[in-house]
Amino acid sequence: MNTEAMTKHVVITGASTGIGEACTLEMAARGWHVFAGVRKAEDGEALVAQAGPAVTPLLLDVTRRDHIIDAERRVRDTVGGIGLAGLVNNAGIAVAGPLEFLPMEDIERQFRVNVLGVIGMIQAFLPLVRMARGRLIVMGSNSGFWCEPFVAVYGASKFALEGMVDSLRTELRPWGIGVAMIEPGCVRTPILQKSRADVERRQAHMSPEMEVLYGRPLAALRSATEMAERMAIPPGRVARAVCHALESRRPKTRYRVGMDSRIQSLLARWLPDRWRDYLSRRVMGL
Repeated sequence: MNTEAMTKHVVITGASTGIGEACTLEMAARGWHVFAGVRKAEDGEALVAQAGPAVTPLLLDVTRRDHIIDAERRVRDTVGGIGLAGLVNNAGIAVAGPLEFLPMEDIERQFRVNVLGVIGMIQAFLPLVRMARGRLIVMGSNSGFWCEPFVAVYGASKFALEGMVDSLRTELRPWGIGVAMIEPGCVRTPILQKSRADVERRQAHMSPEMEVLYGRPLAALRSATEMAERMAIPPGRVARAVCHALESRRPKTRYRVGMDSRIQSLLARWLPDRWRDYLSRRVMGL
């Protein structure tokens, strides 16, 4: 496949596993040339083994400016005057636990990856997207409009992206650049498993004070997370929403993927805050 002759190029961050991997394989199958941002060379090799030359791996840690600059140079050298038809900001992590006891370094990393990493990618790649009158896709979450207990920092990062996307839709309209937010609910991905492991690790190393204050709620959270994992949707569902956002003549501004995301969106719009708090406590067994 001659990637330089192709007309549809897209960059996807966090492509090693989960939603990013599903998006990469789906877009490649649809005829796109995908620059897949991965953290390890073997992850990129695995994607190429599945999708062939339609995928070009990029070693990319979105928290490192030198990685972003090098990735932009490689993409620019390949696409030339065609530009970039899509940038999918998918890379993200989830820090979980009582806000009162979260280490500040974990909180800072949450924002470096989920917010500053997205901004860094947009700033670097926007000229190429403008060249193609392409589209920006940002991976949000239902936690960006309904934040459950003990994921305050993760939810805060997704709320920040919601505000940024609202601004960018109007800011970039003069150049015909579409901006869309994907808001999935619970998805069967490694980030969900890592979040549960994070809670379990904090439980195992609780200080006496933390155990007195949060021992029982964290046990309830663990049970709720295990139940959510059983009900989670496959990442392919989210990938199809991303494809629609990139390919449709009339894309949506927001894609709420999964029954939990759609129901919470409706409830968040109409329920008073106290009622929402009550529902969150009941669902999570608090």
